[in-house]
Amino acid sequence: MDQQRPSLLPEPFGPLQGVRILSTGTIIAQPFAAEMAAEMGAEVIQIERPGVGDGVWRNLEFPIEANDGTYVAAGWVQDRRNIFHVTLDLSTPRGKELFLNLISYTDIWMESSIPGTYREWGLDDETVTGVNPRIVIAHVSGYGQDGHPDYLGRASYDFIGQAFGGMMNLTGFPEPDPPVKATPWTADYITALFCLWSSLAGYIYAQRTGKGQVIDLAQYEAVHHILAGTMVAYNELGIVRERAGNKAGLFQPYDTYQAKDGWVIIAAVGAVYDRVCRVLGLDPTEEKWRNAHRQVESPGGIEFDAILRGWVEERTVKEVEATMNAGRVACCSIMTPKDMAEDPHFQMRNTQIEWEDLQLGRRVKGTGISPKFSLTPGKVWRGSVSLGYDNNLVYGQVLGLEPSEIAQLREDGII
Repeated sequence: MDQQRPSLLPEPFGPLQGVRILSTGTIIAQPFAAEMAAEMGAEVIQIERPGVGDGVWRNLEFPIEANDGTYVAAGWVQDRRNIFHVTLDLSTPRGKELFLNLISYTDIWMESSIPGTYREWGLDDETVTGVNPRIVIAHVSGYGQDGHPDYLGRASYDFIGQAFGGMMNLTGFPEPDPPVKATPWTADYITALFCLWSSLAGYIYAQRTGKGQVIDLAQYEAVHHILAGTMVAYNELGIVRERAGNKAGLFQPYDTYQAKDGWVIIAAVGAVYDRVCRVLGLDPTEEKWRNAHRQVESPGGIEFDAILRGWVEERTVKEVEATMNAGRVACCSIMTPKDMAEDPHFQMRNTQIEWEDLQLGRRVKGTGISPKFSLTPGKVWRGSVSLGYDNNLVYGQVLGLEPSEIAQLREDGII
């Protein structure tokens, strides 16, 4: 970040202090990448459209009534912390000029749009890098910046990314049950992680060489990248992997099990299987039980599964958890929001924290900072804010505009 312009942050913190990110995307995938950086000390400026803003994500999910009678989505309150919000109409000549002025003081620009949108506004990559040769540009889109022309202009959301990227074919139970999406907004959050790590990788290169570069991140490719060996198995072995529910398939136990008062997960890999047998009172050296681990559909395998399920059904979730973990078997309950809010481990690690949300006008509680750094921890210094909340601060302090100039921009509908 250009050191001639002071930071907008109240005080420096976190491992990303000194990094300035300009974010112009909407909804989840790209803006959440910027928000994660903001939690780690980066100075993030989010641009929204004047009078409209990110209307979908500001209001979409579980709206909460603010003290002034307006409503703010729970997802917005959680995912828009530590962000400086300004408004700017990029389609106007003056808006383009202000944007490029901001670019000159920016390390990373992240955006999400249908390819060609910014070029139509005269903000193609060549123009942007001409203003700031060190800048890292991260383009996030559904299908990428190039490829087959039939795909590039298509709209894409979380649901689409999961389907086209191959995830939905693997999530859910076998036919005739339908494919099931992973929630909440899993493709978007996966894309956000790819956006952030790649942007920071580009930033490190720019710091070392003085050369910025352009990142082309397709949402479906981020999803496709985490399918483990699915495509190697197809290309090399002809295996078309399909939905299998919660079972591992190749060994057991590795599934969900119903107790008296809820559900638990029991997972035994390798030698852990012997420990499950001992918990159940079975001899793991006996041939039938030894083979049952991997011969899941054999008579012994089916009998083992029935014994385990019967054992679990006779006990409460807490009893199953306590007994299995005492026997060094991986086991936990399937946690609800209530469970997580009350769990002592969540509490001792400050997994849930409180912060002041300026839109709601009160303190709120939600998910805290992860991961935890020993020397430069992240933090939440401010919650979400209303549309254009930081116009005066950003345009005045970063670009040096006078209050009268900012007022005129507002009157002209530029901000």
